Amino acid sequence: MGTYILGISAYYHDSAAAIIHNGEIIAAAHEERFTRKKHDPGFPSKACQYVMDEANIVAEQIEAVVFYDKPFVKFERLLETYHAFAPKGLSSFATAIPVWIKEKLFLKQNIRKELKELGFKKPQLLFPEHHLSHAASAFYPSPFDEAAILTVDGVGEWATTTICHGKGKDITIIKELHFPHSLGLLYSAFTYYTGFVVNSGEYKLMGLAPYGNPDSDETRRIKKLILDELVDLRPDGSLILNMKYFSYATGLKMVNEKRWEKLFGFKARKPSETLTQSYMNMALAIQQVTEEAVIAMAESAKSLTGATKLVMAGGVALNSVANGKLLQSGLFEDIWIQPAAGDAGGAVGAALCGWHLWKGHNRVLNGAPDGMKGAYLGPDITDKDIQKALVKYEAVYSHYSDFKDLCKIVAEKLDEGNVVGWVQGRMEYGPRALGNRSILGDARNPEMQKKMNLKIKYREGFRPFAPSVLEEDIQNYFDIKVPSPYMLMVVPVQPERLNTLPEDYNEQELMQRLYFQRSDIPAVTHVDYSARLQSVNKDTNSRYWELINTFKELTDYGVIVNTSFNVRGEPIVCDADDAYRCFMRTEMDYLVIGNYLFEKTKQKEWDQKDKWQEEFKLD
Repeated sequence: MGTYILGISAYYHDSAAAIIHNGEIIAAAHEERFTRKKHDPGFPSKACQYVMDEANIVAEQIEAVVFYDKPFVKFERLLETYHAFAPKGLSSFATAIPVWIKEKLFLKQNIRKELKELGFKKPQLLFPEHHLSHAASAFYPSPFDEAAILTVDGVGEWATTTICHGKGKDITIIKELHFPHSLGLLYSAFTYYTGFVVNSGEYKLMGLAPYGNPDSDETRRIKKLILDELVDLRPDGSLILNMKYFSYATGLKMVNEKRWEKLFGFKARKPSETLTQSYMNMALAIQQVTEEAVIAMAESAKSLTGATKLVMAGGVALNSVANGKLLQSGLFEDIWIQPAAGDAGGAVGAALCGWHLWKGHNRVLNGAPDGMKGAYLGPDITDKDIQKALVKYEAVYSHYSDFKDLCKIVAEKLDEGNVVGWVQGRMEYGPRALGNRSILGDARNPEMQKKMNLKIKYREGFRPFAPSVLEEDIQNYFDIKVPSPYMLMVVPVQPERLNTLPEDYNEQELMQRLYFQRSDIPAVTHVDYSARLQSVNKDTNSRYWELINTFKELTDYGVIVNTSFNVRGEPIVCDADDAYRCFMRTEMDYLVIGNYLFEKTKQKEWDQKDKWQEEFKLD
């Protein structure tokens, strides 16, 4: 039977569960995908039940349950922080402490109570530190026997950045940066100031950055103010924040808005307000600072460990622009990033800590690209699941017994400019849809970005889309020499595919720049001529590869647009029911679930088209 270990992350944001068997990751999923509450922080009961069902076991067969951080140490940090900043923070203290005393101080008992509901009696509970869980999630599934490990996020217990050395089964913590000095929280402060939601909108800030003018005096001025006034960035990547400008340590907001307004010369943007050039330039400036910090941290990691390979996790590791710059620097021979780099990935890391550090088992590198199985670790789409949705919604469909015939039809529909929902196999673990819960379009179509943002996703028009490209064709389109299977690298589009920019390009309004046809794959080419690509491997995802290859046979282009299957504020769809509802709520043209094809014009009239705005809070 072997050893089963359950890993859990919960009670902050992006709760998740993962199960491993003898060191192999069997299943992992976000709680939000089941509850339909984005970033659901609650105990992951549904995710736990799913991963046990996927492993075909019951609770009593699990040897240990591993929680992704140490709640008592986190409580210690909270108390010491309030004490250090007193008398500031009284209102925040009065808000936070009762919650901690009532719910989180007794977290161990709460976990046992939740586990009892799942059939556990007296499970062995383990509590590795937050950054150790991140480090384990990055190193153990990686293809490297030895690597420098860099974990960067907002904050765990005390650590905000950690450099470790991974070798064999062992992880050695070498250096840490402690709260309140945090690159992740610095980036989140700018997320807040530019009008996006903290712990949700950081990727929007990254997507806004290319619209900043790198040659403008304002961008240079903002960057200089950040480095002169807000943060002391040291050559080794460590940093000290000037806490008079920040309120997150003891307040209810991220920043002292009056001081920021005086410093930068413009107010914090409200979510409903127009994005002016100043906010775009601010996004670019903080992105540049973040990239410099990440590269400096990586240099320190290499110097301290002597390793030639790097692995990364933590929320900042989802900054794919910084990752791309780090890859292009050539600092390391190879880089591997945990696809669920945020807190959800802590569930996998925690479970692997239990196997390798608590049980003491050695790693086994099996020669596969990595141990994450393409991140396809969630629930499978079954014919039974599809049939239930067909009956429930009286859906009209065509069924194809030959999958290749279906691919030919879908490739033709994409070529005609249609948008297609695509649901196959097991759901992705992590924040990115990687071809199993995706919305697809033609990367060559200059109208596709606008159509997908405004009529399918119902989100901000500036938001970029990612290309999915056949792994063997990567270098035909993008300047990268290694696969990028998890959509975690932003790299330049090949120069021969680019169009010449107008001389006044950087002075134009956002929408003028956005809709300028920058390349022969304009729907996935960012305004700075880059793209956040996903390479598709035939062995890892044969069905998605088959579709893109069929599209290539039709058009000579082995690349398509891929975005997550959801609307703004909604978690990525999980099952056939979620997919059909989302399909009918949007202006998507076709839906494919398994071998079933649905055409929008043939479906019954949908009278709940705008209900999603009531169901899902806009992020």
